[in-house]
Amino acid sequence: MILARLASTALAATAVFALLAAAAAQAQPREPMSAPIDYVALGDSYSSGTGTGDYFDEACRRSDKAYPRLLADSLGAELTFGACSGARTADLLAKQLGPLDAETDLVTVTIGGNDIGWAQAIKACVTPLTNCIDDIEASEARASDELPGLLDGAYSAIADRAPNAEVYVLGYPRLFNGMRTCGTLKQPNVAEQVRANEAADRLAGIVQNKAEEHGFTYVDVRGAFEGHAICDDLAYLNGLKYPAIESYHPNVLGHRNGYFSAVSRMIG
Repeated sequence: MILARLASTALAATAVFALLAAAAAQAQPREPMSAPIDYVALGDSYSSGTGTGDYFDEACRRSDKAYPRLLADSLGAELTFGACSGARTADLLAKQLGPLDAETDLVTVTIGGNDIGWAQAIKACVTPLTNCIDDIEASEARASDELPGLLDGAYSAIADRAPNAEVYVLGYPRLFNGMRTCGTLKQPNVAEQVRANEAADRLAGIVQNKAEEHGFTYVDVRGAFEGHAICDDLAYLNGLKYPAIESYHPNVLGHRNGYFSAVSRMIG
């Protein structure tokens, strides 16, 4: 009889303790959900998505198929898409830095190609009866002489506006396979392709050096585009096409398998 009463008392006490524990658990404030990554994509047409052929913003040729959108989706990040086709460093400084602040977590940027007249040099390469070696060398000279200072200004402004962000500077791919011609015009010729690729390597070195001087992470995309240049069987880049602004830019595969693949590996 006594044992039965003790057992009954113990069961009652256990029930009371369980109720008290449940009430205490309910009284505890819940942990706040972590905010999504604040991601700002800056730069030129190689970040905006020019070349993918599908734009939600025609003026800047911004595309949901561009690597910034793919990266944001993969990270569950909140994207502010500032990159714009045709942008130079001056445009980035004047028009794209507004969303950056101390709360910005992640920044990606491609910039510099338009500052050195790279598009004009490549246009010369596909103009009939025109040798573009001089144009390529002029663009390369501007990369050496003018671009370092311009990148210093752009990168310093990004660091000042977003002091807590991880900044990834993405480079530019080599455009050509340097072994054969293709397309209706069969231009540029192999010698011009090789020279253009050499200039692209020079540009990559300058951008990398300046990015690393500012403590940013440089993402070299040349390896991701290797074997997928213009005239390769599975190209990640457009050759000459209509509209002309789509030419010599990464296509959908270039953004997905080239740029997105390269930067997502670096972010880990």
